[in-house]
Amino acid sequence: MLDAVVITVTVTALLLAAWCGFAAYRDSPTKDWHFAGMAVVSLVALVQLVISVVQLARGERPAQGLAVFLAYQIGAACTIPAAAFMSLAERTRWGSAIVAAGGIVLAVLELRLHEIWGNGRG
Repeated sequence: MLDAVVITVTVTALLLAAWCGFAAYRDSPTKDWHFAGMAVVSLVALVQLVISVVQLARGERPAQGLAVFLAYQIGAACTIPAAAFMSLAERTRWGSAIVAAGGIVLAVLELRLHEIWGNGRG
């Protein structure tokens, strides 16, 4: 998997987490611009999913198994949309906290994806 894509997804997820965490700290629910940020992070995660499918189609394989890699990749692509839907149901500061937690979860999933692919060995 491309390191630049993993870094991009991780950084955007952590920026979203910090932004929504600050909104939760200020006792503010998720606003429209938060959802725009979630859309950007989700789009970057979908780009990563497409890139990984292309690499798999070219014959490249993850070091720790295809099934585990695909499960983590699909989970990573669904993390922020799931947090967005949950934040719509919770229109208080906790909606922002849910999205912040989703950003942190996505960043951790990215680190694990990097290890599963085989680039995390060192």
